[in-house]
Amino acid sequence: MPHDVGGHIDAVQQRWQAYRDDGTFDRFVEFTLALNSLAEQLSRLRLPGLVRQCESLENAALALFGDPSTHPLVAQSVTTLDQRVGPLLGAILTARHAAVDAEKRINETMTSIGMPEWVRPRTVWMVVELKNGWAKGLREQLSFYGFRVVESSWDEPLPQREAPFAIIFVPSDEHIDGGKLALIKRARASCPATQLFYVGVPRELDVMVTLMRAGIDITIQREEQAANLLSRILDFIQTREQESFKVLVVEDSRVAVAQIQRALNQHGIQCEVIIDPSGLLATLDAYRPDLVLMDMYMPHCNGVEATRVLRQLPAYQSVPIVYLSSETDIGLQVEALRLGGDQFLTKPFNPVVLAATLKTTIERHREMQRCSQNDGLTGLLTHTASKARLDAMLATLPPDGKLCVAMLDIDKFKSVNDNYGHPVGDQVIRSLAWLLKGRLRGSDLIGRYGGEEFVLALPDVGPDEAWVVIDRIRSDFAKLPHAHGNGSMRATFSAGIASFPEYRTSTELINLADSALLEAKRSGRNRVDRVDDLAQRKSHTETAGEGFSLSFGRA
Repeated sequence: MPHDVGGHIDAVQQRWQAYRDDGTFDRFVEFTLALNSLAEQLSRLRLPGLVRQCESLENAALALFGDPSTHPLVAQSVTTLDQRVGPLLGAILTARHAAVDAEKRINETMTSIGMPEWVRPRTVWMVVELKNGWAKGLREQLSFYGFRVVESSWDEPLPQREAPFAIIFVPSDEHIDGGKLALIKRARASCPATQLFYVGVPRELDVMVTLMRAGIDITIQREEQAANLLSRILDFIQTREQESFKVLVVEDSRVAVAQIQRALNQHGIQCEVIIDPSGLLATLDAYRPDLVLMDMYMPHCNGVEATRVLRQLPAYQSVPIVYLSSETDIGLQVEALRLGGDQFLTKPFNPVVLAATLKTTIERHREMQRCSQNDGLTGLLTHTASKARLDAMLATLPPDGKLCVAMLDIDKFKSVNDNYGHPVGDQVIRSLAWLLKGRLRGSDLIGRYGGEEFVLALPDVGPDEAWVVIDRIRSDFAKLPHAHGNGSMRATFSAGIASFPEYRTSTELINLADSALLEAKRSGRNRVDRVDDLAQRKSHTETAGEGFSLSFGRA
């Protein structure tokens, strides 16, 4: 668990103590904002059990929110909250210390072996009937993709060791009894930061809700279990860095502006304010917000008219617009939404609700955008999205920074489709995507560049380290069997690497990495070549009077 969660823990502790000391409404607002920020940080770190505990406490606090006249709270309410704050923060600190200790041991292991290991070992517990053949195959696949699997049966107590990355419950049948639910609840209580999966769930709402109430995070239906389970677990590794939220506030009341800015700043939301809507278009072009928070009644034009204008401009047809107004007429609110708004909030507003509404609206909009940028077969970035992401990564690198770009291509892929069929070809592509997700870091760019070709961008990595890691992936992929109607087959890939700062633009890096890939194909396939190695090889061959070319066909 990243160390920066400690700042959120301290904020909750300090603001709760400040409220206990003076009991003012403002102190209670700050406490609820700190709880909300802590819950968001835990969610960002993918710690669902701790998120639930934190959100439960936050809901209890919001139920007591009231107004300045209801504070300080009665002694019983303060005591009840106090009894929940301590255990929550204690559970988070325990999980944090365990993560720090694990990271220390991993770093010591990396130092001792002298090899770059980018993916820290992740332990997965499987609760299963030990003779379950399907579970045996799943265990082998998880091990191949870099997980350490510890098995136990439904009748045994859970392992007494460091909390795992995930716990997978594999029942022998679809019947869910009290014993199974009790074991799940014990797992959730002892491993609050762990992802809990339940495999083989019937397509019944009541059953799925019962499991989720017991503590299960993700249910996998029996007909889709193997591929979906692997994909979901690997997706959790590829965490996305959370971008800042940018909101444009269109509001002519300076008092309301001050309140809005305070609420948004408490949640790390950047905001730009304009009090006159006549400057709306120019500010949008310059600021490029994720969302517009719009007052209904302003000079020159009202919020609905401004929204209708934005919806006629291609650049702003989909930007989320949330109204914040004292208007209470339901008919006018509905009309405002019909004419282009996404949400309607009324004044006076609860700062926690305001921030949560804006963030949720932005995140859903971003998720829709991400869906259009991800490849349907592998879940990786598409060609266009990969290039845009690489440009963004290069834009943030210092002049002396390091980054390697690699182009990968599955060898003789056409013959795989011709000999075994396109479904097997799709599985080969998907298996390589899974292997890349499992072995690389969440901060690395992994994209499907086209067909059977992939692009990688590895920040803070030099060409030697990049070569070692990609070559290890190449070697392991060559050993992976791919099932087909008459047995199994194996596939290989070739790769080329180019590095920054030797080459400084995305076009140079991709083209030169592709040239190195082509040379790897020409030299026998199932190998990884670097641009620097090609330059040296070219020098030697030219000295010997032989020609050299980087323009060769691919197979």
